[in-house]
Amino acid sequence: MNFNAFLPYLATMALVTYLVRAVPLVLIKKKIENKFLLSFLYYMPYAVLAVMTVPAVFYATGSTVTAVAGVAVALILAYFKQGLLTVALGASGAVFIAQLIMQALQ
Repeated sequence: MNFNAFLPYLATMALVTYLVRAVPLVLIKKKIENKFLLSFLYYMPYAVLAVMTVPAVFYATGSTVTAVAGVAVALILAYFKQGLLTVALGASGAVFIAQLIMQALQ
């Protein structure tokens, strides 16, 4: 893609990103006290991160079976309150082992 075709996309992205941050600052003058809205705003980044990450996890490996193995290990380790590095390494290790098993079975 050449730069002249890319420039409108970049400008649109910059404008949307700016408006999402600037409009609330301009329109909302007082402190937000609504518990539902506060809860919504608190959990929104986590929900967006999950929506962006989870589908990519299932397409990151060559097989859905190995991806499910990695997600299962990650969920189990996260449930037992392991750290981010432990969860990531455990999930990666599970995918690696699952791929080795699948190659051995073929």
